[in-house]
Amino acid sequence: MLKSTFTPIFSIITPKPTTPKPSKTFTKAFSLSPPTVRKNDSHNPSTTTPPHNLPPVSAYIHLPFCRKRCHYCDFPIVALGSSFTPPPEDDPRILNYTQLICREIEATKPECYPTPPLETVFFGGGTPSLVPPRLVSDIVEALRLKFGLCLDAEMSMEMDPGTFDAEKLKGLMELGVNRVSLGVQAFQEEMLRGCGRAHGVKEIYEAIETVKSCGVENWSVDLISSLPHQTPEMWEESLQLVIEAQPTHVSVYDLQVERGTKFGILYTPGEFPLPSETQSADFYRMASTALSNAGYNHYEISSYCKGGFECKHNLTYWENKPFYGFGLGSASYVGGVRFSRPRKMKEYMGYVQRLETEVVGCGGNSVDAKDVAMDVVMLSLRTARGLDLKSFRNSFGGSFVASLCKAYRPYVKSGHVVCLDEQRRPVTADEFSSLLSKDDGIEERLAFVRLSDPDGFLLSNELISLAFQAIAP
Repeated sequence: MLKSTFTPIFSIITPKPTTPKPSKTFTKAFSLSPPTVRKNDSHNPSTTTPPHNLPPVSAYIHLPFCRKRCHYCDFPIVALGSSFTPPPEDDPRILNYTQLICREIEATKPECYPTPPLETVFFGGGTPSLVPPRLVSDIVEALRLKFGLCLDAEMSMEMDPGTFDAEKLKGLMELGVNRVSLGVQAFQEEMLRGCGRAHGVKEIYEAIETVKSCGVENWSVDLISSLPHQTPEMWEESLQLVIEAQPTHVSVYDLQVERGTKFGILYTPGEFPLPSETQSADFYRMASTALSNAGYNHYEISSYCKGGFECKHNLTYWENKPFYGFGLGSASYVGGVRFSRPRKMKEYMGYVQRLETEVVGCGGNSVDAKDVAMDVVMLSLRTARGLDLKSFRNSFGGSFVASLCKAYRPYVKSGHVVCLDEQRRPVTADEFSSLLSKDDGIEERLAFVRLSDPDGFLLSNELISLAFQAIAP
């Protein structure tokens, strides 16, 4: 699992990429940096019912098992040991945990009745592909019985090279897994060893061949930039090899050094052997150029896809829609409240036991209009679609829109912020300035605000922080 630019919105285990914390709880300063490492259906959220008030139709399942902990990882995992590849079918750690997940699902009270069937399911981790298909089947069946599953539901699974073969993948596909996210990270042996990955380059190519031979049409590859000792030539090679592999989706993350990780002990961001901020920005620009030229749409700050292959599950996050989370450290956004499960196994077991016997408080806080508005701005500006001003105005009022546009005036002029009309045609900086001088000019002409690619995305922390100041001065 990899981390994105912002501190996660839900404090957090959700699939890559994910989102920042509720606006009220922001404690970390924004930094001028590219999107950072993270391990995340409609493009037209309802304008009559705010997305956060809709019943959840997405579920994230955290399967924490890994062969070993990568040097950048600070997520709750259970290291099985490199010798267990694959782990025994009856490994009690995996068996007991999957039973616990099923108990949590069964004890969860749905947001409404009848419950709408799930449209997306995402198995993240950890390394979910270490879990035997028969145990994954138990979880899928628990979800089906509790909530229902759409016949065409997108069911994604994170899978690491060296942890599955054709037989296992076909078994997972029979359960409904129809989207694979391969944790490749780099195509150089020294880079993989340097960040503690349990696989090598040989396993990468074997995994790619297995995915293709099994007929998985919808598959993604993860890459990490700004690794220790990584050179522009290495990064360019990784990008070109990914393009040659022809996945339908690519996620590109910039390394974020976390306290408590091996990298956090060894390295200081911005100091050798880690790249400078300028070098990290160059890596981001290289990815944007190479992948765009290869026909990938840069639809989210860290995500690229071929036409029609956006990750529907992650769009749930970007559109601020509710979702269920299940498992160790996972997060939910239900009924306007964001809350997380315990990150330690013993405490998580206690949580499930309490859920089965009593009403368990979510431990989160409902957010007020300004908090929701800031979340919507933050999430929308991570996407190529940008912020829908009409929907935002209907939900939060015209004063927020006016404040936001005034704050962005110099960045429209510099080209970091792009304004669009209803037909998504660009509005020039001079037109924008003229509209600001009119009482209803913005409302009449502007429909969307987005960040430019790649330079606006590179300033996303600063620009989103500026939006927060405009909305809640």
